[in-house]
Amino acid sequence: MVKPLSFKGDKKHKKRKRVEADPSAENAGPSGAVVATTADNVENDDTWVSADVVGDIQGPILFVLPTEPPTCLACDANGKIFTDPIVNIIDANPASAEPHDVRQVWIANKIHGTEFFRFKGRYGKYLSCDQYGILSATSEAISSFETWTVIATADTPGTFQIQTQRDTFLTTKESSKANSTPEVRGDATEISFDTTLRIRMQARFKPRIKATKEEKAKEKISRKELEEAVGRRLEEDEVRNLKRARREGDYHEQLLDLKTKNKHDKYG
Repeated sequence: MVKPLSFKGDKKHKKRKRVEADPSAENAGPSGAVVATTADNVENDDTWVSADVVGDIQGPILFVLPTEPPTCLACDANGKIFTDPIVNIIDANPASAEPHDVRQVWIANKIHGTEFFRFKGRYGKYLSCDQYGILSATSEAISSFETWTVIATADTPGTFQIQTQRDTFLTTKESSKANSTPEVRGDATEISFDTTLRIRMQARFKPRIKATKEEKAKEKISRKELEEAVGRRLEEDEVRNLKRARREGDYHEQLLDLKTKNKHDKYG
């Protein structure tokens, strides 16, 4: 389930969790209260990162277009597609871009059973390209017009080509009108600088980051929790071994060994 988006400058309203204070715990915060380090932290990560490979692309994304100054792909309530200036960006670096308006955000999903993508806009309609290369977001159904292929750019890592089912590419063009933003279309027949874009996404949807954070969350367990699980005070080497076992996946086996040893020591 995709959660509501938040942007830079928004106030964070986090639910406070009741956790018993344990100043001796290894995951205690500066005030002595234990910091909750569960998988919930991973699911609530709303920071934005760059997609590196096609397999990363899922969930809320931002299409960063190759324009100067940087713009992104956006849609309005009528399904009109336009280029919108990116406000949240550091030193005009596309790799730091973040959306500031929900109209700039698209939800990327693979079409079931295929390698093709669909991109849903803010108003629940899908990004579409007709036979003339005109983009819109007015359809609630998926046809060939709303079906896209994402291709990693061979000579520029971290960038992509967005291809229609007619083998044309999404591209930007300078507007003929003075002081107006660039135009975006879907009728380019060749890969060029103007068809090469970056994709920013929420970190919690990026497979490798998500997996890494989940592993770190598993590692963060206090001595108190381990001792409660075993049923006695633990030596330093026993704590280290159990934490390593949580990382490597044999935690329950190690825990069972220690519990069995407890019984032998008690009745031996």
